[in-house]
Amino acid sequence: MYSPVSYVHHLLRAHLVPGDAAIDATVGNGNDTLVLAGLVGPSGTVVGFDVQQVALDVAAAKLAKAGLTATLHRCGHESMLDVIPRAMHGNVRAVTFNLGYLPGSDHAITTMASTTVAAINAARQLLAPDGLITVVCYRHDEGQRELDAVRASFASIPPPQGLCMETRCINRDGSAPVIFAFAAAEEPLDILRR
Repeated sequence: MYSPVSYVHHLLRAHLVPGDAAIDATVGNGNDTLVLAGLVGPSGTVVGFDVQQVALDVAAAKLAKAGLTATLHRCGHESMLDVIPRAMHGNVRAVTFNLGYLPGSDHAITTMASTTVAAINAARQLLAPDGLITVVCYRHDEGQRELDAVRASFASIPPPQGLCMETRCINRDGSAPVIFAFAAAEEPLDILRR
């Protein structure tokens, strides 16, 4: 079934190649981490962040079962600039965010607007010149605040620094997720056309 997350995976598949560096800013149930690790392969690097140990354990098990690797950190995504090795700064080709709460867990533990905007700003500093940031926003109470903050953050970026596209489902009710894709490139449309 086609979904907002599968759309993001399509963008990532069109962008990443073996040997690339990528970040999963919200490991959650590990599905995005698994996709990233498969795309960059054993010569690439994937770093993941989550505040819940259960999320990291689930992701680690999925990676091991698939024979893939990633470095997983139990901390908030707003810490990525401090945690990512200096050699990766300016060399990360993709950062993906799938916001909200861990499915099947405590919904009170969720990403927050303030830390997510800080994490997106950090991600922009880590990006390669042709880097891509994808964000899936949901519309629960904090999710709507987060969506508004993410939209405002991307809208404030001067056009020469990149292009941000917003995608939403127009044939679903108003609670459908919204996707942002930010391409940092001299010709950012080339990234989003692939």
